[in-house]
This record gives sequence, structure tokens and C-alpha cells, in this order.
Amino acid sequence: MAPHSLPSVTLKSEIKKLIYTHVVIWLLLLAQMVVGHLKLLPHDQVAMPYQWEYPYLLSILPSLLGLLSFPRNNISYLVLSMISTGLFSMAPLIYGAMEMFPMAQQLYRHGKAYRFIFGFSAVSVMYLVVVVAAQVHGWQLYYSKKLLDSWFTSTQEKKKK
Repeated sequence: MAPHSLPSVTLKSEIKKLIYTHVVIWLLLLAQMVVGHLKLLPHDQVAMPYQWEYPYLLSILPSLLGLLSFPRNNISYLVLSMISTGLFSMAPLIYGAMEMFPMAQQLYRHGKAYRFIFGFSAVSVMYLVVVVAAQVHGWQLYYSKKLLDSWFTSTQEKKKK
């Protein structure tokens, strides 16, 4: 293996781990939506989804683009993945944090929660999801940028030869 490809392999591995973590989060939110809408469990067990969760379902697209970019070091797919991560992943999370803030305030100030997920306050559970997902997507963007830089450097070296 060439020395210049080592960072690329390591970065791809890290990004894949983050993508798989994201898929787990995504599947949990999808499960909550399915259970809530099909009334598979009572709403006092699994609350109906918040509005931000629907556009967040599109966050699977950047992850797929990221995975598609790896086999042939496709810079275009990686750039599209990075841009769409901001649009379909980070933006719904920011909106979600704002959407749930009044419910979080009410829980904090008055100790009243009206929505639950398996006995836990839904707003607390979903804020935990938002925090973890934001970290996953943030690290994914960071490593993707480093990978993109690595690919550009590699491309420039090939052009010089």
C-alpha cells in the first residue's frame, strides 16, 4: 500500500463507522414513526414523532452518497454527501432542538411531561438523540473534509508525474 493512501484508508474507516452509527439512529427514529403511526403501541408508551423527525429521514441520503464515494474515490459524491449532510442532517437537528425547546422548558420548570417513550419524557429522549446525532454528523463532516483534502493532494501528485 502506498504511504499516501494510508490516511485515505483510515479516514474511510472512521467515516464508515460514523455512517453505521447514523444508520442505527435513523432506524430507531424510523421505528418510532412506524410504531406511532400504525398504533402498534399506545401513545403513552411511544409518543408520536416531532415534526423535525420527518425531514431527518432524508439524512440517509448523504450517508449513502458517502458510501458510494469510497470505492473509486469519487470526489463529486463526497462533496454532495458533505453538502447534503448540512441540509438533510444538521438542519433538521437544529430545527428539532428549537421545536422541542418549549416542552423542555416546561419539563424543567414545572416537571410536567405530556409525551413519553417507554416511561421516559419524550423531549429528554429526543434531545439525547439530537445531541448524539449532531456529534455523529459533525465528526462525519470533519473526517470527510480531511478525506477530500487527501484525495485532492493525491490527484495533484498524479498530475505532476
